[in-house]
Amino acid sequence: MAIASTTSTVTVNPAFLKEIKDVNQDLWQIVAELGEVANNPYLVRSRRYQFVGMLEDLRDHLALHFALEEAYGYFDEPLRVDPRLCERAKELRSQHRELYLVACDLIDHAMQLHDGQNIRALARQVVAEYAEFRAQLQQHEQDENALIQEEWDEDIGVGD
Repeated sequence: MAIASTTSTVTVNPAFLKEIKDVNQDLWQIVAELGEVANNPYLVRSRRYQFVGMLEDLRDHLALHFALEEAYGYFDEPLRVDPRLCERAKELRSQHRELYLVACDLIDHAMQLHDGQNIRALARQVVAEYAEFRAQLQQHEQDENALIQEEWDEDIGVGD
């Protein structure tokens, strides 16, 4: 008697995933604006209420961005699967939750700026955390774009 496999497969819809990335300019505008403030711990301290609000906007835009990608850009149980691309797609999709939770933690840390205690050290910490988060998000997006390109190349037969 054969036992059914419980391993799920995931792939991407490269056209939809690319379009979702292209139209979400608000997210990247917030990332850029946060980067300008976060490049200077003094600005983080002096604009701490605005900075926390910007982080909350980032979290909300990330939630929407990731929800759209997962709903329209990734497919569970596709008919045709390249195992190599499948594993990468599963890994990248799972990073959405991780990145969202890091953004939430960053907000929690930045909210401590409102307490008015140890603001200098906390601002430096939040700046470092944001820089790390931004690097992780950018790497994630680069990896998704590379996966999109590979999927397109495979669909049209480039490199055969």
